[in-house]
Amino acid sequence: MNKRTIKNLLYEQVARVGSALSSPKRLELLELLAQGEKTVEALSQELSVDIKLASAHLKALKMARLVTSQRQGKYQVYRLSGHDVADLWVQLRQVAEEHVLELRLALNQMVTHPQQLAPMTRETLLAQARRGEVVVIDVRPRQEYDEAHLPFARSMPVAELKRRINELPKGKEIVAYCRGPFCLLSDEAMQILIAQGRRVRKLTDGVNEWRAAGLPLETSNTP
Repeated sequence: MNKRTIKNLLYEQVARVGSALSSPKRLELLELLAQGEKTVEALSQELSVDIKLASAHLKALKMARLVTSQRQGKYQVYRLSGHDVADLWVQLRQVAEEHVLELRLALNQMVTHPQQLAPMTRETLLAQARRGEVVVIDVRPRQEYDEAHLPFARSMPVAELKRRINELPKGKEIVAYCRGPFCLLSDEAMQILIAQGRRVRKLTDGVNEWRAAGLPLETSNTP
């Protein structure tokens, strides 16, 4: 095998990953699976597509070795093949934010109230949460919280927030986060909290941004 043939083969294999990432729905699947393992049924519901199409996208990701699957009873459960895949998604999104104007404009449209974004650095937020100066809430589903969450964060799924709001101490600022910059669960949580007269800000980070920055995470089993 000559050198050109070898080089062609090498680039071809790397291109398999690029090809798998060329679909918006597959990128969304990676973000969802970065929160923890999920069934095909749950993923199809999150993507608002039928199970057949979700399965086809998952098959493409699996062929590129980005996800793995395992049957659990009657369900097929998918997970990322490693934390490096979650890091790849974060890095890809950050490069796009840096260079694609249309993405920056779309993100700015999502942030209708910039003053409600948490202004502190990650390290400052961690220190404030440790001292109890702010209350950090994770508004994702409980299963995702159990998989990994920010230190000192409380699980407060947005679907439960209205009936559990009295569990949050009054008079303290609340910082809400969900799956990352593209996630709208924290915006929904903010609307609920603001309507109840609570002081709340949104953290655009999710657990993947936290992990990619080399900062600690906790699980439900963390002492």
